[in-house]
Amino acid sequence: MQVRGLLLLLALILLAATAEAGKNKKEKGKKDGSECEDWRWGPCVPNSKDCGLGYREGTCKDESKKLKCKIPCNWKKKFGADCKYKFESWGGCSAQTGVKTRSGILKKALYNAQCEEIVYVTKPCSSKIKSKSKGQSPPFPS
Repeated sequence: MQVRGLLLLLALILLAATAEAGKNKKEKGKKDGSECEDWRWGPCVPNSKDCGLGYREGTCKDESKKLKCKIPCNWKKKFGADCKYKFESWGGCSAQTGVKTRSGILKKALYNAQCEEIVYVTKPCSSKIKSKSKGQSPPFPS
């Protein structure tokens, strides 16, 4: 009978410890205790130049915060790093302009960014001639 009591006491202690640990995790998960839910975030401003690590400022009523952010250095698009688009394939090369075009439809606007619904991008046509025969070696002279 004493063994049962000891096991029951151990089980209760373990249950209490687990519940306390779960409560601490929930408290750590809360950011800074802000009750505000209508945050307005500005664009990511790099610390130097036009890409890399930086910060974005947010305001909600009379509160303000700064969050760390990053603009990839290969992201030079006019529509910004907070607007994510789904792009179609590149169109054919225009003989008049020497560029090809494709469009992108807005997929996601991060931090309530003001994004255009459809964007168009262009790039110069490739001057390389791509061969259609892949994986074939040239014939050897006999």
